[in-house]
Amino acid sequence: MLNLDRLRTLYAVSRHGSVSGAAEGLHVTTSAVSQQLAKLERETGQQLLAKNGRGVRLTDAGRLLADHAARILSQVELAQADLEAQRGQAVGELLMGAFPTAVRGIFPAALGRLRVDHPQLRPRLQEMEPDESVPAVVRGDIDLAVVLDWYNKPLPMPDGLVKAPLLDDPVDLAMPAGHRLADRDAVDPEEFADDEWISWPQGGFCFDWLMITLRGKGLEPRICHTAREHHTQLALIAAGLGVAVVPRLGRGAVPEGVRVVPLRQHTMRRHVYAIWRADADRRPSIRAAVDVLRAAGERTGG
Repeated sequence: MLNLDRLRTLYAVSRHGSVSGAAEGLHVTTSAVSQQLAKLERETGQQLLAKNGRGVRLTDAGRLLADHAARILSQVELAQADLEAQRGQAVGELLMGAFPTAVRGIFPAALGRLRVDHPQLRPRLQEMEPDESVPAVVRGDIDLAVVLDWYNKPLPMPDGLVKAPLLDDPVDLAMPAGHRLADRDAVDPEEFADDEWISWPQGGFCFDWLMITLRGKGLEPRICHTAREHHTQLALIAAGLGVAVVPRLGRGAVPEGVRVVPLRQHTMRRHVYAIWRADADRRPSIRAAVDVLRAAGERTGG
């Protein structure tokens, strides 16, 4: 009889491509992964892993069994979803991931509501960017993720996932309080062609969006400083070091010395939504989480 936990471990190695990656995804040690795989090899009587330089690779038998493991684990997910749906209650553990401003902007209220409405549900939240959370949902490392894309740059979405919109998040233009345009009621990005810009780090999804958008308006921005967190960007702006587009979700209080002005082009906004695996679609815990996240998003006024 094949052990389900060991099949899950083998599948994790096939998805992550390494023992260390599987251990991180499963939240266990690399030693635990190696022990599970050694036991699985004894149970099957076949070699499932082979040395590959400093790492490992799946043998033909390993790949064959990993493919079966994927189908078996998917059926287990369906069975769990059906049992939970039949019970009609949101219970058990629910693993979620979300990008930083969503964690700050909507999850405190959403998690508080889940605790009151579904006391038998145990939600666990991890801050992670969409390039981490989307693969984590696909692999089954987490149950649900809150991700984003931009109005003119969709986030690539693998097959087998379901998504539900939560809110649209407008962006404003943040500038030093003494900026020449700080007293305006609205501005256009093109008016800042001569300014220094503060952006997300190069190579990230949001950095790419900013460059595509500004270049599409005939503007080649001079990116002088980068920072992941909007609060850090605002601190740099307060010091007079540049301008930035800043989403409203999770922004909090704007520091002294910064003026935030709406953009005339109201289409410049982020789309925020929840995603989960289609085979978990019937789980009441997923539906409960989406409902409270959507309600929290509506209260942000995005």
